[in-house]
Order: sequence, then C-alpha cells, then structure tokens
Amino acid sequence: MRGWEEFPRMLLDLAVAFGLGIPIGLERGDPRRPGLRTYPLLAMGACAYLEIGHFAFHNDIEAQARVFQGLVSGIGFIGAGAIIKGPIKVRGLATAVSLWVTVAIGIAASYQLFALAALLSVTTLLVLWLLNPTQQHSEEAENPGRENPT
Repeated sequence: MRGWEEFPRMLLDLAVAFGLGIPIGLERGDPRRPGLRTYPLLAMGACAYLEIGHFAFHNDIEAQARVFQGLVSGIGFIGAGAIIKGPIKVRGLATAVSLWVTVAIGIAASYQLFALAALLSVTTLLVLWLLNPTQQHSEEAENPGRENPT
C-alpha cells in the first residue's frame, strides 16, 4: 500500500497544525464567531490538502503550487463571508484575518516549518489579546473625558 512510509511524518504535521490552531480557537471562542472547533480543523485541513498534494503530485511542483494557490484563494472566500459591513462600521475583519493566518499555520506545518507555525500561532494570539479595540472602547466609556495613554 502506498503512503504508509510517510504516515508518521504526515501524522506529526497534522498534529502540529491542529495543536497550533487550538489557542486561536480558544481566543475566538465567542458564540458569535468561529471558535474552538473551527480553527484547529482549519489548520489541520490546510495541512492535509498540502500533504495530499505532496503525495499525489510529488514529481510535479507546478501541480503542488496549484493546490497551494487554491487553498489560499479558497480561504479568502471563507474570510469574506466572515466580514459584515454595516452602515457605520465593518465587523469581522479580525475573524477573517485570523482564519487566513490559521491556514498559513497549517501550510507551515505541512512543510515542517514548525517554528514558523508556532510563531504565527503565538503572534496571532497576542495580537487578538493585546490589540483588542473593544477593550479600549469599554475603558473609554468607563472613564469619559480621560485621555487614553495608548
């Protein structure tokens, strides 16, 4: 049977992608947004598509590039669906971008760029935690007239 010799490597890649998607999923765990189940599955799915591309087209780098390109284009459509434009403001951009970066985590894991995948996961998590505009707006609402030092 073909592919069994690659199974341990593929399993490691998929596990790393899944594991590094979990922190982002936990942060995005609001019932109004994709969350804990979505992000790890998205990272693992991206990794799986590229693993299949490596295996199915292992002597055709152009075919592998088309799989990569299709994956990145496809997540753009999913991200576009997460963006809601209202009359005053646009919502969902952070969700759309975090979905996009989660696919990059899966891609990095597929190429065994585990340090890059971990860096993307940690950086995304820090940005979502530390640069939270709702927290800033709620602090401004609690302290009207006070200048925000940031």
